[in-house]
Amino acid sequence: MLSTEKQYVQWSENETSYQALWLSQSNHMPPARIALVDDKTTADDAYRLACEGTSLLWRGDFHNARQLLQALGRRIDRTNERSELRKIKKAANKSVTPKEIPNLFHQQRQLQAQRSRILSRLLLELDTGYISKLRRAPDMSVACTAAFGELDESCVLSFRDLQGALGAAQWREKGVPIKPLNVSVFPHYGVFAPTRHEYVQLLLDAPLPDVCGVAYDIGTGTGLLAIILAQRGVKQVIATDLNPQALACASDNFTRLELSSIQLQQADLYPTDAPLADLIVCNPPWLPAKPSSPLEYAVYDPNSKMLRGLLQGAKQHLAAHGELWLILSDLAEHLQLRTRDELLGWLADSGLVVKYRLDTKAKHSRSQDDTDPLFAARSTEVTSLWCLQSV
Repeated sequence: MLSTEKQYVQWSENETSYQALWLSQSNHMPPARIALVDDKTTADDAYRLACEGTSLLWRGDFHNARQLLQALGRRIDRTNERSELRKIKKAANKSVTPKEIPNLFHQQRQLQAQRSRILSRLLLELDTGYISKLRRAPDMSVACTAAFGELDESCVLSFRDLQGALGAAQWREKGVPIKPLNVSVFPHYGVFAPTRHEYVQLLLDAPLPDVCGVAYDIGTGTGLLAIILAQRGVKQVIATDLNPQALACASDNFTRLELSSIQLQQADLYPTDAPLADLIVCNPPWLPAKPSSPLEYAVYDPNSKMLRGLLQGAKQHLAAHGELWLILSDLAEHLQLRTRDELLGWLADSGLVVKYRLDTKAKHSRSQDDTDPLFAARSTEVTSLWCLQSV
């Protein structure tokens, strides 16, 4: 999510000082050092400058900027192949012992963060309304306005953030097909796209409580879980999220599917002034680690804060016969970021008991890729629907 407090970036060009609004999807600070680069700048020179912490303001052909970004990525990969990544891959190609997996995970995260920092140093300047003066630049105004809001001044942003806005515009146009439901959902910029949805079948297979007039979808995101509940006939669904972008996205999806039974509320976990729920559903972030960008909050939950908050508050928001459906992968356990005993302890402390559990094995491509450094963990991943009920 972009910061609401305006920040500006400054640079010199042709002995003249310039200033523009700084946009950063990851809320990075404005760059302190900027070098002007163009079509004549070699990828090796650009890579050296970026590694030294200098940001690169592009002044050449738009498509050549994309090629430069790809070239930077290849140089990062080659460097990593000669250093830390080689160690990770070497470990992945032999029998990995359980105690080695956490180190592999953290090393991989560090390399990903370093890669992101370097690639984010390639910058573009856009005029009012997100208009680019670069040669062969496409019309980006609609995609950028949808992602960042209306803009009445010039701005500077990373080429990667611009690619994210353009990619989100494609998601928003084409949608993500959810085959078990025979519908598509349309993610917005800054909202995690549900490209992994093996858990959808779990939600379709789980028997609804005998009385199910009111349900909550906590952390709704695109609204997918609320859509499932509405399609299964739940009369009143209250979907919550703290992220305004997610609320706008969910509202768009509900309108597209003509689902008038779903109410939206901006809230940190549970809705306020709402009737007790017969059913609460939640698909919280699965990994208790620190996110490196706002979008990663859909995957990483520092110290399992959301998960523990959900469990601690569930009983007081459930009707006497109510159930909590917790969608959770055990990947964190295989990565040794959380133990099963910790999870069971939190369940017990919540005052809820396990009524049943439905499981499904991971089907995504990385769980089948034996060259992935974390294949030993990913290949054994199981996603579960934990049905919890008040004691």
